[in-house]
Amino acid sequence: MNGRVLRIELRRSVAPWAGLVVLVPALAFLYLLNGQWWSDTTAWTAQWTPLALWTRSLLFYLWPLAVGLGALQGLRDHRSKMSELLTSTPRPARHRAAILAGATAITLASAFAFLVLVGGVQVLAHTEYTHLGWLPISLVGVLFLVAGAVLGMGAGRALPSPLTPPALAMGAFVFTALMHMSLGRTETDTADGFTSTEPNRVSLLSPTVEEAREAFVTLSDSVHVGQTIWLLGMAGTGFALLVAATPRARLTALAPVLAGAAIALLVLPADPGRMYVVDEAAAELVCDGPVCVTKTQQARLADLADPGKEALRLLHGALGDQAPVSVRENTAVLPEGSTPQWSRKTVLLDFDDDIVAAAKGEELTRALIAKGMVPGCTPVGWSGFGGDEYAQTVAVAWVLGDLKPLAGTPASMRGEVESETRPVWKKLKALPRAEQLSRIKEMRAAALSCEGDPFEVLSGGASR
Repeated sequence: MNGRVLRIELRRSVAPWAGLVVLVPALAFLYLLNGQWWSDTTAWTAQWTPLALWTRSLLFYLWPLAVGLGALQGLRDHRSKMSELLTSTPRPARHRAAILAGATAITLASAFAFLVLVGGVQVLAHTEYTHLGWLPISLVGVLFLVAGAVLGMGAGRALPSPLTPPALAMGAFVFTALMHMSLGRTETDTADGFTSTEPNRVSLLSPTVEEAREAFVTLSDSVHVGQTIWLLGMAGTGFALLVAATPRARLTALAPVLAGAAIALLVLPADPGRMYVVDEAAAELVCDGPVCVTKTQQARLADLADPGKEALRLLHGALGDQAPVSVRENTAVLPEGSTPQWSRKTVLLDFDDDIVAAAKGEELTRALIAKGMVPGCTPVGWSGFGGDEYAQTVAVAWVLGDLKPLAGTPASMRGEVESETRPVWKKLKALPRAEQLSRIKEMRAAALSCEGDPFEVLSGGASR
């Protein structure tokens, strides 16, 4: 590729605008809107893998733009009425196509790389855990933008109409929406009878990804390989359409994208559990005695260690041999809508849990006692407030001797928590010590098994 010709192409084509159209809306979306990408341990500036996943999720909007801008670029020769003149020159068509595609590819790749760089600088300031496992996610994102733009160029050259760019952009957007909302998802029923949906193999043909749920969850290698095959086929079709001069050649040019899709579907995993997987290195535990966190959160271990050990001591004093003996960050990744799974001997915590995230020092000790007594049975990915939270408040009061709302309890709910828990607390304290302990053990059994209502048990109702 001639460097001088490429520089001229960058100055005189829409390629630089393509980079700006990708970069500016992406930064505006991330910085002007307050969404899930700014909160918890999976914020886009908190860890490397969430950074890669959140920036990839923006391709839901950016990829259709890249396809449409590529089509606009492909119309250039037709708009300038130079098609016949260029075909009469001795320079091969593939050289002109390479310059045209290369200029746009460079600007799109640079724009996406700058977006990741902006987030990466902030990630460096927020985490001690660095790795390169996130890099394939971002590289495939770049390839999606480039392949989409090249396909758009080829389609614009093959169908030289002013309607082609907007039609292709809208078609690409509909494709990503269907992959994300209906065609790319399979309806499932959880063990509790709740209906949920999971991504299927077809959804992985889409440029976007699921929202980051845990900092140590990433895409599997087979997903990267399958998507790369699909995108190489897409780019091959786009380039072939750019150089095709006859209807037969244009029809033949569709072979790479069809072959790429077929091979990709053979490579891409069918099981949702093999699409988004735990990064074993990131989920490796770092411990201070009985208190452990994953490598992604190792910076929090110093603040967690003493409250964690104190919580274990207090739980042992209250429950004896049935008390948990360790505190550990929860690394289980369960399907959305499924029932959480808890351990009798380990306090499993999630740093994004409301009562843990809002607590420090003594309040963190209270929060860990609450999680050890009533870990909570809200289905994975759901939110709610009710019996589990009331039971946590009473259980912590039973261990520590004072009743008050836990850190993280919404201000609007504190009055309700007080009115619901105070009578139960007084009734429990009026019982003989042996009966108190028996009721607490029944409550904990219901809480750990997620069968029955722990707060109802504390109130004197049935455990099931």
